[in-house]
Amino acid sequence: MSNKILKAALGVSLAVIIGLSIWGFKSDQKNFEISKNLDIFYTLVRELNLFYVDEVKPEKLIKKGIDEMLETLDPYTVFIPESEMDDFKFMTTGEYAGIGAMISKRKNQIIVAEPYEGFPAQKSGLRAGDIFLEVDGKNVDKMAVSDVSEILKGPARKPVKVKMQRPGEKKPYQIDIVREEIQIDPVTYYGMIDSKTGYIRLSSFTDGCSENIKSAILDLRDKRGASSLVLDLRGNPGGLLGEAVKVTNLFVNHGQEIVTTKGKVSQWDKTYRATEQPVDSVMPLIVLVNSGSASASEIVAGALQDLDRAVILGNRTFGKGLVQTTRDLSYDTKLKVTTAKYYIPSGRCIQALDYSHRNADGSVGHIPDSLTSEFKTKNGRPVRDGGGVTPDIRNVQDTLSTLAYKLVQDYMIFDFATEFASKHKTIASPDKFVIDDTIYSEFNRFLTEKKFSYESRSEQNLKALIETAKRERYFDGAQNEFAALEKGLTLNLNADLGKFSDEIRELLKDEIVGRYYYQKGAIIAAIENDLEIKRVISLFNSPAEYSAILIRAKSSSVSKLK
Repeated sequence: MSNKILKAALGVSLAVIIGLSIWGFKSDQKNFEISKNLDIFYTLVRELNLFYVDEVKPEKLIKKGIDEMLETLDPYTVFIPESEMDDFKFMTTGEYAGIGAMISKRKNQIIVAEPYEGFPAQKSGLRAGDIFLEVDGKNVDKMAVSDVSEILKGPARKPVKVKMQRPGEKKPYQIDIVREEIQIDPVTYYGMIDSKTGYIRLSSFTDGCSENIKSAILDLRDKRGASSLVLDLRGNPGGLLGEAVKVTNLFVNHGQEIVTTKGKVSQWDKTYRATEQPVDSVMPLIVLVNSGSASASEIVAGALQDLDRAVILGNRTFGKGLVQTTRDLSYDTKLKVTTAKYYIPSGRCIQALDYSHRNADGSVGHIPDSLTSEFKTKNGRPVRDGGGVTPDIRNVQDTLSTLAYKLVQDYMIFDFATEFASKHKTIASPDKFVIDDTIYSEFNRFLTEKKFSYESRSEQNLKALIETAKRERYFDGAQNEFAALEKGLTLNLNADLGKFSDEIRELLKDEIVGRYYYQKGAIIAAIENDLEIKRVISLFNSPAEYSAILIRAKSSSVSKLK
């Protein structure tokens, strides 16, 4: 192991020791235990390097050790090596230098998942579905997505050579794409959804996003005649705490408490208030949320709910009420560490009670009211803690059918859109384009050509049960029953393509529109048949119902979306 790496490991160790001292550990015994164990770690790595039978990679070994250590704390306390600083910068600022495209892995191929409109990849002619063959002269066959992404990023105004294969074409093509400073607008779309309702979609809380939202509000209200507003935070994973405070401040009066942070270091505890006059504190406001709305999204939605400033509509939010602070370490690395919990105006914390009851996507699972505490909004409405923000109007979320899920998972929707775009130079505008019977029949034929098949989880579980029954020698005695059950559970593709036609057409429409009109177009296309948007319009058209929700003081403030 090089001296540089050993020094890096020791530097991290010393940084931890210093940091822990700052946190105020008073026990000499505890400090001794920390020093002793860090010394053990240092000598262990040194001995491995000297005597392990095979060559060890010190960076990989130490990174793994750090990551495993931090995993015992919470999912948000992480070590950021120098190689990941570009990604960290993008998460906090929305900026990086590159080609401006999202890439992913489809089977064994690295593909363009989405070129961002107006950036080098799109301007150079890259399309969704195009396959990377080489990047900067390097074959990508055995590369991970992260490896390709790392090569595509680099100094602004410097070209990167890519060799691509377009589906449906025989010859690959090769182009130089000049990298640019990429700054993704966190306001992915705003506009009018009817003659009086403005709509703003915010994808993340990056630096300066509050100014983008402020501009959108002023344009919608003063130039387009909006008298009510929808702020869509669905799928927004959060970001900067300060931006969450500023976004909330756009709608609440100067001096109003928005969020308080409390942690181990009491000197760092802070109450954040509205420091500016609001853009609009009276316009009817609805905030859309779902289980993907986290962190800063929950501060905004929770504070506006606690202050009775907005109606919250959708599904319960993620449940992340922890504040992270970034600490500099040696060799241009960083530690993102959880330093506090945040509390919204009613006094409740949005953090889930524990991590063991979370859903598969990480969002908070079901927590009975008996394990939570009740708080009051400004108007006296009851709200509860325990994890996430429970909307005032809760959507009974429809999950995708097994067929639709499988079509997305197996890239059938994506690949059909790629083929469709290669055959049709233009389509109607996003608000007018429809998946008619001709296109849907074309999709059905596409599935037949691709020999697409699928089975339900019930079928998968039945197969496993049959195998178990055979091993335990119960199968022969129940063979007829198994056969009948298998017949009843077998899915019929043609029948299901008809049964679930509506949701499959919507998926096709969103994907195809995105090929021609990019992200903004896909959002416009999705709004038309969005049940939650339809409920928003209905609620704004009934001012009495809207007002009643914000002044209701019953045992439960939640109503169902129908």
